[in-house]
Amino acid sequence: MTSVRCHALMLALGSTALSAFAMPALGQEVESTSIQALEEIIVSARRRDESIQQTPVAITALSTGQLEAKGTLNLGDLQGAAPNVLITNQNSGAAAANISIRGLTFADVEKSFDPTVAVVVDGVFIGTSTGQFFDFFDVEQLEVMRGPQGTLFGRNTIGGVISIKRTRPTGELGGKLEVGYGKFNTLTSRVVLNAPLTETLSAKAFYFHNESDGYYRHGVTGKRVGASNNENFGISFLFQPSDNFDALLTLEKQVQDFDPVNSNIAKTGELFCLFEPEEQCNRNTTSDLYTVFNDPAHSNYESPAVTLEMNYDLGAVQLTSVTGYRESDESQTQDFDASTADLYYTSRVQDFRQFSQELRAAGKLTDSFDYVVGGYFYDHKYDFFQQTRLFGAENPDADQTTTGKSQSLAFFGDFNWVITDQWRLSFGGRWTHDEKQNYNRVGPDEFPNVKYTGNKFTPKVGVDYRPNDDVMLYASWSRGYRSGGFSGRGQTLISSTTPFGPETVDSYEAGFKTSFFDRKLLFNVAAFYSDYKDLQQNTTIPVDGAVNNETVVTNVGSATVKGIEVDFTARPARGLTISGALGLMKSKFKDFLTQAPDSEDNLIDYNYSAVDMIYSPKVTASLNAEYSYPTSFGEWNTSVGYRYISRYDQQISIGPVQVIDGVVHVLSNDPRVRSDRQGLIDASTTLLFDVGKNRARVTVYGRNLADDRGPNAAFTVAGLWSFASAREPRTFGVQLGYEF
Repeated sequence: MTSVRCHALMLALGSTALSAFAMPALGQEVESTSIQALEEIIVSARRRDESIQQTPVAITALSTGQLEAKGTLNLGDLQGAAPNVLITNQNSGAAAANISIRGLTFADVEKSFDPTVAVVVDGVFIGTSTGQFFDFFDVEQLEVMRGPQGTLFGRNTIGGVISIKRTRPTGELGGKLEVGYGKFNTLTSRVVLNAPLTETLSAKAFYFHNESDGYYRHGVTGKRVGASNNENFGISFLFQPSDNFDALLTLEKQVQDFDPVNSNIAKTGELFCLFEPEEQCNRNTTSDLYTVFNDPAHSNYESPAVTLEMNYDLGAVQLTSVTGYRESDESQTQDFDASTADLYYTSRVQDFRQFSQELRAAGKLTDSFDYVVGGYFYDHKYDFFQQTRLFGAENPDADQTTTGKSQSLAFFGDFNWVITDQWRLSFGGRWTHDEKQNYNRVGPDEFPNVKYTGNKFTPKVGVDYRPNDDVMLYASWSRGYRSGGFSGRGQTLISSTTPFGPETVDSYEAGFKTSFFDRKLLFNVAAFYSDYKDLQQNTTIPVDGAVNNETVVTNVGSATVKGIEVDFTARPARGLTISGALGLMKSKFKDFLTQAPDSEDNLIDYNYSAVDMIYSPKVTASLNAEYSYPTSFGEWNTSVGYRYISRYDQQISIGPVQVIDGVVHVLSNDPRVRSDRQGLIDASTTLLFDVGKNRARVTVYGRNLADDRGPNAAFTVAGLWSFASAREPRTFGVQLGYEF
């Protein structure tokens, strides 16, 4: 489907929804009261509980019921649910997510690099991309906030925030369980149990398990490869000694074992193709991706975590404390040449520890002026060790050991002033102080311990106008910030000890939120313009003109991203809900200049300003229909959805070039790192049964029913070799659930 057809589809849907509401008004046979109004969704995007239609922020919210109706398993299933949002799985790290919002992402699993989109679980920011690929069984609500959210959520939220709120202990004896089986021998089992312990103390225990044989086949053995086994378990305690105080303590652990696989996309002209079997080079980047040739590899990931949230309501002010501690221990081997030839094989061990503490006070100074103020402290430390086997031989001179530390201190305030009954002014800011250290050793070379220090103030101001209860218009300007630091993988003195600076964005947004027909149609539009400066970008370059290479981060220039986002939810008939989203986006680099050595170690200037930004499709769209029908034994729910994503690049890489005055102008990225257009069809049907006072359900689901195949991620390595991973092909399964 072309982008033009996609636009026509969304316009036709809007016309259909409007026509459906107009019909009852013309024909007097249908009573308007027979169609139930859409439920009001309460969000906490601004650290306040408020209606999503009255929140002057571009936000998408999904509830437990919506997630279960789609057969949703993890964070990746949300791709396409919100405009201009991409979520893919990164197989170079455990439970790792590549998340792009409004064309901004940073696809890397190493601990020295900060994410551009924050994943926040129960108020705690996850400091790396590993661990972000979250399970959704025990989720109360999920909120996707698009655009920089630095005032309330802090640095490294320059692209946006995905906030996941899990259920709290209910204080009553009960629970729910689910088992499922699907294609590729996928087995899931999930249990949540609630129990009262005393009059003031209740508990919730949970256990999630998901295993699969993988959807790749080995080109030599013919066996299924890419197996994974994921577990997440823990217990929460809720202490409520009075009406104005509660404390929620969660102890949990995430464990993942999987076999990393890479698809070979090397081509003639790259060094490794000279040593690989002929049939393993020059393969296509669609159907061929699902046949792999790499040597066996394995990854183990363990991540225990503790979260403590305390709320104290003093009447005039509510105090909140959120304390988070998380560890991750990773050990992973990987065959990066992705061939039966033993050319480049690595073993990586990473240990990561993070601690965060946030204190907030919220309240009203007057009936027309409310506030949220607070402070935040974050600290992490990581150790990284990598061994490399090159052309079948161990290479101790390439062994790398890195230790890094990071601390961040911030103070913030966010304020709302109701000027009149119709006008409201919102403003605030955050001051952040960052300190980072990096110590690196490569083989016999020991590089100095270096430090980075930076401060930044990121303000925000907005205004909204409400001519009536069904319409809100708003406009805002905000500044986002991502901390500077060091390239933890740097293999030379310069790349290990030279810091990259902070990245900033000035984001302008305007839009409106409306409801029609007694809240049976919600229609929202947002337009944005983002101006990025000192953009942080991964670049892979040769080291000393040899086979070795390094991927380092530098500030490469600036970029602009602009776009329009539309989303709507309609209930045109009893039991029928139609929703859709459309994102149109245009992005462009400016002054993207860097250098790399040639075969004689002479530095050559490269200009990448003409290439596309990565994970930045021009069009994203979704269309969903959910129908609920009461039966004699319970309820029948059916959901059908279509997601469209236009092509996008997955790595800044060298494609066609033109040399002008000694400068190499890269005209586009390598076409092998380009994801083709995607048209993904998902469907599920659920039967709900009343079993006494309890409820059981049977869900049959299918994802990517059109079997749209292509790359999930792709990477080229300095003219040496190239590899990729494949997105999930058509899959289906059944889930059995019981709630009591």
